[in-house]
Amino acid sequence: MRNSLSVTALVLIPVFFLLADDFSWEKSILRHIMKIRDRTNVREKLIELGYTSERSYENFRIRQLILICLLLSTEFIASVVINLSALSLVLLALLSVFSVVLFTEQSLSNELKNHRESIESDFPAIIEALTLALSAGESPLTSMRRISARGQGALVKEFSKVIESVTEGNPFASALDSMGRRIQSITIRRFVDSVVIAITRGAPLIDVLHSHAREARDGQRNQVLAAAAKAELSMMIPVVFLILPISILFALWPSLSNLNLFAQN
Repeated sequence: MRNSLSVTALVLIPVFFLLADDFSWEKSILRHIMKIRDRTNVREKLIELGYTSERSYENFRIRQLILICLLLSTEFIASVVINLSALSLVLLALLSVFSVVLFTEQSLSNELKNHRESIESDFPAIIEALTLALSAGESPLTSMRRISARGQGALVKEFSKVIESVTEGNPFASALDSMGRRIQSITIRRFVDSVVIAITRGAPLIDVLHSHAREARDGQRNQVLAAAAKAELSMMIPVVFLILPISILFALWPSLSNLNLFAQN
Protein backbone atom coordinates (compact mmCIF):
# COMPACT_ATOMS: atom_id res chain seq x y z
CA MET A 1 0.00 0.00 0.00
CA ARG A 2 2.75 2.42 0.95
CA ASN A 3 4.76 1.65 -2.19
CA SER A 4 1.72 2.24 -4.40
CA LEU A 5 1.10 5.64 -2.79
CA SER A 6 4.70 6.61 -3.30
CA VAL A 7 4.64 5.60 -6.96
CA THR A 8 1.38 7.51 -7.44
CA ALA A 9 2.93 10.61 -5.92
CA LEU A 10 5.94 10.31 -8.21
CA VAL A 11 3.60 10.22 -11.21
CA LEU A 12 1.04 12.86 -10.16
CA ILE A 13 3.53 15.58 -9.11
CA PRO A 14 5.12 15.96 -12.59
CA VAL A 15 1.67 15.75 -14.23
CA PHE A 16 0.45 18.63 -12.04
CA PHE A 17 3.31 20.90 -13.08
CA LEU A 18 2.83 20.00 -16.75
CA LEU A 19 -0.91 20.80 -16.68
CA ALA A 20 -0.52 24.05 -14.73
CA ASP A 21 0.28 26.48 -17.54
CA ASP A 22 0.29 29.56 -15.34
CA PHE A 23 2.82 28.05 -12.93
CA SER A 24 6.27 29.67 -13.16
CA TRP A 25 9.20 27.91 -11.56
CA GLU A 26 11.39 31.01 -11.66
CA LYS A 27 8.83 33.32 -10.05
CA SER A 28 8.00 30.77 -7.37
CA ILE A 29 11.66 30.13 -6.51
CA LEU A 30 12.57 33.83 -6.49
CA ARG A 31 9.58 34.57 -4.27
CA HIS A 32 10.74 32.01 -1.74
CA ILE A 33 14.36 33.23 -1.98
CA MET A 34 13.30 36.76 -1.09
CA LYS A 35 11.62 35.39 2.04
CA ILE A 36 14.83 33.69 3.21
CA ARG A 37 16.76 35.79 5.70
CA ASP A 38 20.43 36.21 4.96
CA ARG A 39 21.62 35.14 8.40
CA THR A 40 25.08 34.05 7.21
CA ASN A 41 25.82 37.26 5.25
CA VAL A 42 25.98 35.48 1.91
CA ARG A 43 25.16 38.68 0.04
CA GLU A 44 28.08 40.55 1.64
CA LYS A 45 30.47 37.68 0.93
CA LEU A 46 29.45 37.61 -2.74
CA ILE A 47 29.90 41.39 -3.01
CA GLU A 48 33.40 41.11 -1.55
CA LEU A 49 34.20 38.39 -4.10
CA GLY A 50 33.09 40.70 -6.91
CA TYR A 51 29.54 39.42 -7.49
CA THR A 52 27.76 42.70 -6.83
CA SER A 53 24.46 42.04 -8.62
CA GLU A 54 21.38 40.69 -6.87
CA ARG A 55 21.24 37.96 -9.50
CA SER A 56 24.41 36.41 -8.06
CA TYR A 57 22.75 36.01 -4.66
CA GLU A 58 19.66 34.53 -6.29
CA ASN A 59 21.79 32.06 -8.28
CA PHE A 60 23.56 30.97 -5.11
CA ARG A 61 20.25 30.23 -3.38
CA ILE A 62 18.90 28.52 -6.50
CA ARG A 63 21.93 26.20 -6.55
CA GLN A 64 21.23 25.32 -2.94
CA LEU A 65 17.58 24.53 -3.75
CA ILE A 66 18.54 22.44 -6.78
CA LEU A 67 21.00 20.37 -4.73
CA ILE A 68 18.43 19.90 -1.98
CA CYS A 69 15.73 18.84 -4.47
CA LEU A 70 18.03 16.37 -6.21
CA LEU A 71 19.12 14.85 -2.92
CA LEU A 72 15.57 14.62 -1.57
CA SER A 73 14.33 13.06 -4.82
CA THR A 74 17.06 10.44 -4.68
CA GLU A 75 16.25 9.66 -1.06
CA PHE A 76 12.54 9.42 -1.82
CA ILE A 77 13.11 6.97 -4.68
CA ALA A 78 15.51 4.96 -2.49
CA SER A 79 12.91 4.83 0.29
CA VAL A 80 10.40 3.35 -2.15
CA VAL A 81 12.87 0.68 -3.24
CA ILE A 82 14.18 -0.36 0.20
CA ASN A 83 10.85 0.26 2.02
CA LEU A 84 12.22 2.88 4.41
CA SER A 85 9.99 4.07 7.26
CA ALA A 86 8.43 7.55 7.19
CA LEU A 87 10.28 8.68 10.31
CA SER A 88 13.63 7.58 8.91
CA LEU A 89 12.86 9.36 5.65
CA VAL A 90 12.01 12.61 7.45
CA LEU A 91 15.16 12.46 9.57
CA LEU A 92 17.27 11.68 6.52
CA ALA A 93 15.68 14.58 4.62
CA LEU A 94 16.40 17.02 7.45
CA LEU A 95 19.99 15.81 7.64
CA SER A 96 20.36 16.21 3.87
CA VAL A 97 19.03 19.77 3.89
CA PHE A 98 21.37 20.72 6.74
CA SER A 99 24.34 19.08 4.99
CA VAL A 100 23.71 20.85 1.67
CA VAL A 101 23.33 24.25 3.32
CA LEU A 102 26.43 23.71 5.47
CA PHE A 103 28.51 22.48 2.51
CA THR A 104 27.59 25.39 0.22
CA GLU A 105 28.04 28.01 2.95
CA GLN A 106 31.42 26.55 3.94
CA SER A 107 32.54 26.46 0.31
CA LEU A 108 31.68 30.13 -0.07
CA SER A 109 33.52 30.97 3.18
CA ASN A 110 36.60 29.07 2.00
CA GLU A 111 36.52 30.89 -1.33
CA LEU A 112 36.31 34.22 0.48
CA LYS A 113 39.18 33.22 2.79
CA ASN A 114 41.38 32.31 -0.19
CA HIS A 115 40.43 35.61 -1.82
CA ARG A 116 41.53 37.60 1.22
CA GLU A 117 44.76 35.62 1.58
CA SER A 118 45.52 36.24 -2.10
CA ILE A 119 45.03 39.99 -1.63
CA GLU A 120 47.21 40.03 1.49
CA SER A 121 50.00 38.09 -0.22
CA ASP A 122 49.92 40.25 -3.38
CA PHE A 123 49.84 43.54 -1.47
CA PRO A 124 53.63 44.07 -0.87
CA ALA A 125 54.59 43.41 -4.51
CA ILE A 126 51.74 45.54 -5.87
CA ILE A 127 52.60 48.45 -3.58
CA GLU A 128 56.27 48.31 -4.58
CA ALA A 129 55.29 48.37 -8.26
CA LEU A 130 52.96 51.29 -7.58
CA THR A 131 55.73 53.14 -5.74
CA LEU A 132 58.16 52.63 -8.65
CA ALA A 133 55.59 53.92 -11.13
CA LEU A 134 54.91 57.01 -9.04
CA SER A 135 58.65 57.60 -8.62
CA ALA A 136 58.95 57.60 -12.42
CA GLY A 137 56.55 60.55 -12.57
CA GLU A 138 53.23 58.85 -13.30
CA SER A 139 49.96 59.79 -11.60
CA PRO A 140 48.27 57.37 -9.16
CA LEU A 141 45.49 56.56 -11.65
CA THR A 142 47.92 55.94 -14.50
CA SER A 143 50.04 53.73 -12.24
CA MET A 144 47.01 51.68 -11.25
CA ARG A 145 45.99 51.37 -14.89
CA ARG A 146 49.45 50.10 -15.83
CA ILE A 147 49.46 47.56 -12.98
CA SER A 148 45.95 46.32 -13.77
CA ALA A 149 46.85 45.91 -17.45
CA ARG A 150 49.99 43.85 -16.80
CA GLY A 151 49.40 42.20 -13.42
CA GLN A 152 47.32 39.29 -12.21
CA GLY A 153 45.59 38.42 -8.98
CA ALA A 154 42.70 39.47 -6.79
CA LEU A 155 44.17 42.86 -5.85
CA VAL A 156 44.86 43.69 -9.50
CA LYS A 157 41.20 42.97 -10.27
CA GLU A 158 40.20 45.38 -7.51
CA PHE A 159 42.41 48.02 -9.11
CA SER A 160 40.62 47.36 -12.40
CA LYS A 161 37.28 48.01 -10.68
CA VAL A 162 38.64 51.32 -9.36
CA ILE A 163 39.67 52.32 -12.88
CA GLU A 164 36.26 51.35 -14.26
CA SER A 165 34.57 53.42 -11.57
CA VAL A 166 36.72 56.45 -12.42
CA THR A 167 36.00 55.95 -16.12
CA GLU A 168 32.28 56.06 -15.34
CA GLY A 169 32.74 59.52 -13.81
CA ASN A 170 33.32 58.87 -10.11
CA PRO A 171 36.14 60.71 -8.30
CA PHE A 172 39.33 58.74 -7.84
CA ALA A 173 39.29 59.15 -4.05
CA SER A 174 35.69 57.94 -3.87
CA ALA A 175 36.40 54.89 -6.06
CA LEU A 176 39.45 54.04 -3.96
CA ASP A 177 37.45 54.40 -0.75
CA SER A 178 34.79 52.04 -2.16
CA MET A 179 37.51 49.45 -2.77
CA GLY A 180 38.68 49.78 0.82
CA ARG A 181 35.14 49.28 2.12
CA ARG A 182 34.55 46.32 -0.18
CA ILE A 183 37.69 44.41 0.90
CA GLN A 184 37.53 43.27 4.53
CA SER A 185 41.22 43.76 5.25
CA ILE A 186 42.80 46.06 7.83
CA THR A 187 45.94 46.42 5.71
CA ILE A 188 44.01 47.47 2.60
CA ARG A 189 41.79 49.79 4.64
CA ARG A 190 44.80 51.58 6.14
CA PHE A 191 46.45 51.83 2.73
CA VAL A 192 43.33 53.31 1.14
CA ASP A 193 42.83 55.81 3.97
CA SER A 194 46.45 56.95 3.74
CA VAL A 195 46.31 57.37 -0.04
CA VAL A 196 42.99 59.22 0.06
CA ILE A 197 44.27 61.60 2.77
CA ALA A 198 47.52 62.16 0.85
CA ILE A 199 45.63 62.94 -2.37
CA THR A 200 43.11 65.28 -0.76
CA ARG A 201 45.70 67.15 1.31
CA GLY A 202 48.52 67.18 -1.21
CA ALA A 203 50.94 65.16 0.95
CA PRO A 204 53.87 63.27 -0.67
CA LEU A 205 52.37 59.99 -1.77
CA ILE A 206 55.64 58.14 -2.37
CA ASP A 207 56.65 58.32 1.30
CA VAL A 208 53.25 56.97 2.31
CA LEU A 209 53.58 54.04 -0.09
CA HIS A 210 57.13 53.30 1.10
CA SER A 211 55.94 53.05 4.70
CA HIS A 212 53.02 50.79 3.74
CA ALA A 213 55.27 48.54 1.66
CA ARG A 214 57.67 48.19 4.59
CA GLU A 215 54.82 47.40 7.00
CA ALA A 216 53.36 44.90 4.52
CA ARG A 217 56.69 43.06 4.22
CA ASP A 218 57.06 42.98 8.00
CA GLY A 219 53.53 41.69 8.41
CA GLN A 220 54.05 39.00 5.78
CA ARG A 221 57.27 37.89 7.49
CA ASN A 222 55.45 37.67 10.82
CA GLN A 223 52.75 35.54 9.22
CA VAL A 224 55.36 33.18 7.81
CA LEU A 225 57.05 32.88 11.21
CA ALA A 226 53.70 32.21 12.90
CA ALA A 227 52.87 29.51 10.34
CA ALA A 228 56.30 27.95 10.88
CA ALA A 229 55.74 27.91 14.66
CA LYS A 230 52.39 26.14 14.21
CA ALA A 231 53.99 23.62 11.85
CA GLU A 232 56.72 22.96 14.41
CA LEU A 233 54.12 22.14 17.07
CA SER A 234 52.26 19.88 14.65
CA MET A 235 55.48 18.02 13.87
CA MET A 236 56.05 17.38 17.59
CA ILE A 237 52.82 15.36 17.88
CA PRO A 238 54.02 12.25 15.96
CA VAL A 239 57.46 12.55 17.59
CA VAL A 240 56.06 12.54 21.14
CA PHE A 241 53.20 10.08 20.70
CA LEU A 242 54.63 7.70 18.09
CA ILE A 243 58.40 7.79 17.60
CA LEU A 244 59.38 8.39 21.26
CA PRO A 245 57.29 5.49 22.71
CA ILE A 246 58.64 3.11 20.05
CA SER A 247 62.23 4.20 20.79
CA ILE A 248 61.72 3.65 24.52
CA LEU A 249 60.18 0.24 23.82
CA PHE A 250 63.15 -0.82 21.69
CA ALA A 251 65.54 0.42 24.38
CA LEU A 252 63.81 -1.40 27.25
CA TRP A 253 62.88 -4.61 25.40
CA PRO A 254 66.27 -6.40 25.84
CA SER A 255 66.31 -5.59 29.56
CA LEU A 256 62.74 -6.80 29.99
CA SER A 257 63.56 -10.03 28.12
CA ASN A 258 66.58 -10.69 30.33
CA LEU A 259 64.53 -10.01 33.45
CA ASN A 260 61.89 -12.49 32.29
CA LEU A 261 64.55 -15.15 31.64
CA PHE A 262 66.11 -14.51 35.03
CA ALA A 263 62.72 -14.81 36.74
CA GLN A 264 62.02 -18.11 34.98
CA ASN A 265 65.37 -19.51 36.11
